[in-house]
Amino acid sequence: MSDTTSDATPEPVSGAGAGPVVSAANLELTFHTNDGPVHALKDVDLEIGQGEFVSFIGPSGCGKTTFLRCVAGLETPTGGRLSVNGMSADAARRARAYGYVFQAAGLYPWRTIDGNIRLPLEIMGFSEEEKRRRVRDTLALVDLEGFGTKYPWQLSGGMQQRASIARALSFDAGLLLMDEPFGALDEIVRDRLNEELLALWGRTGKTMLFVTHSIPEAVYLSTRIVVMSPRPGRISDVIESPLPRERPLDIRDSREFIDVAHRVREGLRAGMEAA
Repeated sequence: MSDTTSDATPEPVSGAGAGPVVSAANLELTFHTNDGPVHALKDVDLEIGQGEFVSFIGPSGCGKTTFLRCVAGLETPTGGRLSVNGMSADAARRARAYGYVFQAAGLYPWRTIDGNIRLPLEIMGFSEEEKRRRVRDTLALVDLEGFGTKYPWQLSGGMQQRASIARALSFDAGLLLMDEPFGALDEIVRDRLNEELLALWGRTGKTMLFVTHSIPEAVYLSTRIVVMSPRPGRISDVIESPLPRERPLDIRDSREFIDVAHRVREGLRAGMEAA
């Protein structure tokens, strides 16, 4: 990379305008295998607006992660329409319109935490000064100040996932895609990270798409919960949350929370029975 490129500071990736951040209409995806076609998604209709926190929940193999990968431009739908920030998913991927947090932290063990967060900034050609500022700011956002010189193996699993979130936030995309990022963590750590993620969402105003198998996690985090049925993955219910945006953890004991969790559970049961 030339000196001219490395010293340039790209414009931060902007969020969506007046239209939906994600729009899917009659979306379908069929994988063709040696054993025959696998219908991963079918007739998915969904719009997600700026600043929403939308969780996807359903049984294993129902297409939750597949839908996220379609939004990320990592899978190509075989039918229907999909747009991200008003463009094709592939164009949004090339425009770096989203950050992606996977189930595993996926940090490079030979790079420090600073170095892992810097990686997308290096690829995008940010200046050295801007890289330092963004690493510092995102470490502060995820409460990892002072850990930048550590290596991933020196951090707990929860801290590694926070570093992964910081990496996804570093280039300031307006959309954050999260595929069961806390699924492998114990309940105590998971509760804390849920609280931190909700606070982070409140501070940044980003649009969040979050895949989970946990009903309490989906209800606690979300403005809307998308319940999906077994393969072929369809949306069986979309539940608007009545909970306030600021939610202490003990809101899970409230009648409103329990009612929403019950509706999610019923939606999952209905989807299984209809399959």
